[in-house]
Amino acid sequence: MKPIRKAVFPVAGLGTRFLPATKAMPKEMLPVVDKPLIQYAVEEAVAAGVTELIFITGRNKRAIEDHFDSMPELEAELEAKHKEEQLDAVRNILPSHIKCIYIRQSAPLGLGHAVLCAAPAVSNEPFAVLLADDLIDAEVPATRQLIQVAHSAGGSVLGIQDIAREDSRKYGIIAGAEVSDDTYRVESIVEKPEPEQAPSTLAVVGRYVLEPQIFDYLTATAPGAGGEIQLTDGIAAMLKDRPVFGHRYSGDRYDCGSKQGFFSATMALGKKYHGLS
Repeated sequence: MKPIRKAVFPVAGLGTRFLPATKAMPKEMLPVVDKPLIQYAVEEAVAAGVTELIFITGRNKRAIEDHFDSMPELEAELEAKHKEEQLDAVRNILPSHIKCIYIRQSAPLGLGHAVLCAAPAVSNEPFAVLLADDLIDAEVPATRQLIQVAHSAGGSVLGIQDIAREDSRKYGIIAGAEVSDDTYRVESIVEKPEPEQAPSTLAVVGRYVLEPQIFDYLTATAPGAGGEIQLTDGIAAMLKDRPVFGHRYSGDRYDCGSKQGFFSATMALGKKYHGLS
């Protein structure tokens, strides 16, 4: 597999669970302690060796682009006031060698459609997909863990974790045989099954390393409920022809798509990295 230098961030969702806070502010810009949610995902990708960030955006998402852009006026003011710590934080949101691309998703037509929107920018290269809602705090970045497995195993890799069976209806669930420690060859995947129909308790959670062939399968995927194209359906079609693995990553995941998960992340990271109590 070629080096993985591109990462896709689907950020076009409306964030309705956090209304009214997200009426005018993207959910991805809500702060977990002192950084917006999207920055944690971006930092993870950069730490994994990614050099090109592809954001799939929608209406009212301009704040994300502004956040990762320079702001000379603010920098000049901080420099004049000798606020070195804040100046460093603003200037170093992204390393200088990182490139950002913003692609507008015309309508919320599903995660599979969002990933498909990235095809012109990704081209014929393997790439990562990070869902900012899933904040993963790990000693070795979760995306780097998946990239390592992709190179050693030779195929696409899905980040997975064990869940309670009663929670299966919230996730894509895989079935497969373990081929090495914490890595499974995926034999099937089903989106949000009822607990009694779930093939296992191994759930896909917000991190993917995908071969570019996924675009062909997504193009051929028929829209499902609500007219949405599901990434899970594209992966299910691809694994019949190409190797797909699930890797149980090491790290603590916080589901920041929910208020409880967002609160837990703020408390945990505040204590661990900022000495807050």
